[in-house]
Amino acid sequence: MLLFLNSLAHLLVDGLCAATVFGPVQGAADFTALVLLYNTLAFSTQCLVGLAADRVRRHGVSAAAAMVLVVLGFALPLPAWLRICLVGAGNSLFHVAGGAMTLERSGGKAGPLGMFVAPGAIGLTLGTLWPVLGTAFAILLACCAAAVIPLEKAAPVKALAEEISESRIGLAVPLLLTLAVAVRAVGGSAVSFPWKSGAVMALALTAFVFAGKTAGGFLCDRLGAKKTALISIVPAAVLIAFCSAWAAPSLAGQLLLNLTMPVTLWLLYRAMPESPGFAFGLAASALWPGTVAGGLMHLTGPLLWLCVIVSFVFGLGAILYAERTLKREGRLS
Repeated sequence: MLLFLNSLAHLLVDGLCAATVFGPVQGAADFTALVLLYNTLAFSTQCLVGLAADRVRRHGVSAAAAMVLVVLGFALPLPAWLRICLVGAGNSLFHVAGGAMTLERSGGKAGPLGMFVAPGAIGLTLGTLWPVLGTAFAILLACCAAAVIPLEKAAPVKALAEEISESRIGLAVPLLLTLAVAVRAVGGSAVSFPWKSGAVMALALTAFVFAGKTAGGFLCDRLGAKKTALISIVPAAVLIAFCSAWAAPSLAGQLLLNLTMPVTLWLLYRAMPESPGFAFGLAASALWPGTVAGGLMHLTGPLLWLCVIVSFVFGLGAILYAERTLKREGRLS
């Protein structure tokens, strides 16, 4: 029940944040700067928030507070910059708290993680396309905020840190996985999709992203991180690099690429089981600068293909290295 609530809250948080940005904030004269501020607060701060969350260990209270911040940022008649600060901070805090709760109760499995991260894509698309949904999102999110603390107390923690090997992994695995997230985001964001216009195609893309993130965790539990990465990243690189002009192969490529998102987060957690908040926040903090760098690139032809292939292969190498190292040190069965 807690996983379902946090997954629903993830959809609502991302949806309400988008509805705030593209609703009451959109008319601001400095809209572009405000969007940059929002994304910086929402993503780049998550590693720092994760460090604090791991020390406090009150994830239910943190998640409830985050939801309230987002609701207030949308509902109160505030200056645009203050709205952005509230929803950006709330977004960052919720992702870390909700992610940490999910990891601590996953029993070492990646499936629940995929279920938690996937609905955010739906909320983001709905809030962007139809900001008028913001009021409904706010009401539902307030209900989630009231329910999350008692549900967290009722859900037992499965302490992975006490079950796995006491060997020290060091910094190589988490640093490499974090860098891989950033590098892969560069390659993925450098590609433009001319077919992605209108609500129908935006919703189609969202559905494939959602399906990929959801399935990726369960596929990892069944096949392992190595096989999941091999069957997803290689064809995803080919489809996204060479077939971006066409909807069908691009959608397939996005589904395959998103299979690895919960895999990467799961490996980070296995490397740092005592720090679930920091493990979750690291990936998000790396995603934003990589996305910005990729969006600023204007590559075409062979240079674009090379960028995508190299960035995706780097991500594949990071996952393979992490999986082998964690197995060797007894962190994976």
